[in-house]
Amino acid sequence: MFVKVCGLTTQQQIDWAIELGYSAIGVMVTRKSKRYRTPDQARALADYARGRIATFAVALEADEVAEVADAFDIVQLYQWTDLPNLAFCSATPPEPEQTSEYFFYDASAGSGVFEEFPDWVRAQPGRVVLAGGLDHDNVAAVIDRHHPYGVDVSSSVESAPGVKSYDLMRRFKAATERPDVLQ
Repeated sequence: MFVKVCGLTTQQQIDWAIELGYSAIGVMVTRKSKRYRTPDQARALADYARGRIATFAVALEADEVAEVADAFDIVQLYQWTDLPNLAFCSATPPEPEQTSEYFFYDASAGSGVFEEFPDWVRAQPGRVVLAGGLDHDNVAAVIDRHHPYGVDVSSSVESAPGVKSYDLMRRFKAATERPDVLQ
């Protein structure tokens, strides 16, 4: 199971993600986020993580990642752009020509509000990652119902915006590993 933790703001949080066995980390490079990192901060976090865990630069549109895209493994955008290393986020199915390395279904658009995932996500081809309001109490049921390639978490593993909790990160990751949902 691919498990990404998004909105990381410190090197310590990257260390926790690696220690806990997360697959990837996300760094917010859109100024609209409470977890925003400047280009210099984002690049430093990507450099710190390089070779140890997959890195995602997360923004709404391509111009927001222009200064740092080369430092990250994947560019995650809420506006489709033709990039070879794109993770496209949307609450609607992508058009056939909107190909990407990952498709993130996220109706919450970073708000952290949970809404039941629509049935059509199960039929999406490729690496489908579910995001939006997932926490350690609901993620196992979501995985069991939709069988996604992966899941993404941010606000539910925080004590405040951008302040990750090791314990909440541990609990979320453990909930993704329940044997009864990984059949």
